Amino acid sequence: MTAQSVIGDIRDVDDEQLTPRQVAAELGVTVRTVQRWISDGRLPGTRVGGRIRVSRSLLWSVAGQEAGRAPAAAGRRAIRSLLIANRGEIARRIAGAARRMGIRSVGIVTADDAPPEGVDELRGISAYLDAAAIVAVAREAAVDAIHPGYGFLSENPAFARAVESSGLVWVGPPPAAIAAMGDKAAARRRATELGIPVVPGYDAADQQGLRLEGEARRIGLPILVKPAAGGGGKGMRVVRAADELPEALAAARREAERAFGDGQLILERYLQAPRHVEVQVLFDRYGHGVHLGERDCSTQRRHQKIIEESPGPSVTAELREALGRAALRLATSVGYVGAGTVEFLVDDDGSFFFLEMNTRLQVEHPVTEAVTGRDLVADQLRIAAGEPLGLSQAEVFITGHAIEARLYAEDAEAGFLPATGRIADLRWPSGVRVDAGIRPGQLVGDRYDPMLAKLIAVGRDRTDAIARLRAALDETRVLGVRTNLRFLRWAVRQDWFTAGEVRTSTIAEVEMPAPAVPGPAAWERAAQLLAPRDETWGGGWRLNAPAAIRVQHGGEVRRVALDAAGPATSTAAVHDGSTVHVDVQGQSLDFRLAPAPTIEEAVRHAAVSQGSATLTAPMPGRVIAVRHHPGDAVRAGDPVVVIEAMKMEHAVVSPTDGTLIRIDVGLGDQVERGATIAEVRA
Repeated sequence: MTAQSVIGDIRDVDDEQLTPRQVAAELGVTVRTVQRWISDGRLPGTRVGGRIRVSRSLLWSVAGQEAGRAPAAAGRRAIRSLLIANRGEIARRIAGAARRMGIRSVGIVTADDAPPEGVDELRGISAYLDAAAIVAVAREAAVDAIHPGYGFLSENPAFARAVESSGLVWVGPPPAAIAAMGDKAAARRRATELGIPVVPGYDAADQQGLRLEGEARRIGLPILVKPAAGGGGKGMRVVRAADELPEALAAARREAERAFGDGQLILERYLQAPRHVEVQVLFDRYGHGVHLGERDCSTQRRHQKIIEESPGPSVTAELREALGRAALRLATSVGYVGAGTVEFLVDDDGSFFFLEMNTRLQVEHPVTEAVTGRDLVADQLRIAAGEPLGLSQAEVFITGHAIEARLYAEDAEAGFLPATGRIADLRWPSGVRVDAGIRPGQLVGDRYDPMLAKLIAVGRDRTDAIARLRAALDETRVLGVRTNLRFLRWAVRQDWFTAGEVRTSTIAEVEMPAPAVPGPAAWERAAQLLAPRDETWGGGWRLNAPAAIRVQHGGEVRRVALDAAGPATSTAAVHDGSTVHVDVQGQSLDFRLAPAPTIEEAVRHAAVSQGSATLTAPMPGRVIAVRHHPGDAVRAGDPVVVIEAMKMEHAVVSPTDGTLIRIDVGLGDQVERGATIAEVRA
């Protein structure tokens, strides 16, 4: 296929007109090469005031045929040392691959974070998003290349260009390809021009509120509002009623600007119950690419993945071929190099729609590695060094089945809100792959992604893989911070999961398990560990009565008789300062010594019984909006305060009609989970 035929009737996806020098900088080629493309018609140019200009939209198309091959002229370049511009489990994962290839790895760490494990050398950094500082550290460390991992700067074309301009090898696709796919609106238009179906929607530049509201009516409710930049579910809103649209647009734009620095939005018809299926592609610098099959990522909450598997339980050989063909065509059109993922929504009838392309390594890449026998990080490093792929599509085989479960620091029983705490006790399972970035004593804060680890089970078939994953989750223990472990144990035992009938809407629609409730054994175990430290109550001794102490869990206080507790039980628990963390069905629950009863406590409970309600923070975060003030009348469901954590917003609402009698936080305050926010009197 020629570059001209790829261009075809592609319309401008960006009206910006570039000079040949700017084109050369975008594509990483010489100005002379660009001039040659223009002169022989491969790159159409327009004369503007005596100078030649090139439309950026045409630039991306020619990049797919020419710029993707341009680096080959420079030949191979050995990578002997590598800076990993990331943290946590992915930094450890990349360092492991580098070690197996004999490559020295250099990790980075900020002052408020735990250093990554497995690196050969460690350097301090101001922030993981400080591109200039990272490049400077890489040069000081005398490395050959930079691997961005995922998240942070991994899909930032300016960072990729800065790495290449500094003379270092960028382990990733060309900056032009990153930019082309990073604009989700332009990517939708590109897919349409290539004959790849997209979900009906609106992706134009006019972002005025009235225009968006009009387009929403044209598309038809329900619709999905999402940022044109970024990904990971941040900023996405489902709108089911017309009166919800203005607030959804405003909130989505705020989150998009904070998370990605770009408030442009896309509207799409909301598909009620599709599957989320993505295709892994791999391209070398010489224009040769293959796909490595698909992953089903339909088990999601808040548009973010929880469980992924390969192969997809609903994907036939014919559908796999169609999805793979579409993914390769799209990637080729932007001159893709390295590992990337093209994501689709798939209906039950086998029809599919392009969703987006992630121009980086995916979190869920281990399941593809497990069923194809490849090391995708090693593939990335070899491709970046200029080696040919050395693999044809006919040589790609899918063997067995793999399922990955993501362990998050979040409270699944409270709407999957982020959780924080210090890892007090940790036990990983045997018999499965564990990609983890935490260790005992580490503080889990709210500044970074809440994912703690990934458990990857591999079996001869899907039934075998599920059995292995269930056993692994049962063996896992994390104390000190709430996690979704208990939810994962429950999910992989549900009929809809076992049957492979998960849709992106499933988690939001099914009845969730009831919150973990500590039984007598948990209270007794907490009392055993708290009693020796109870100096105020004399170790629980009482005249003419069994020794007992008052133990508190959440808002509940119990007097636990110490002699009833007897010898130490087998319930897993750990004492951490003033708190005992007890494992209750996979959830870490906190117990403390309850303070002695006071008159103030009695008065407060009396006030509550007379119709007052106290609002508390459901998660740690920062107060970004205060919607009501003392004396205001509020209705049940009215937002009182909006808290942001992990660049996502959560409104603390009034549980009842009444009057706001006090508010205990202000704009910009940092609050902890459970902190008192306000009080409403009915």
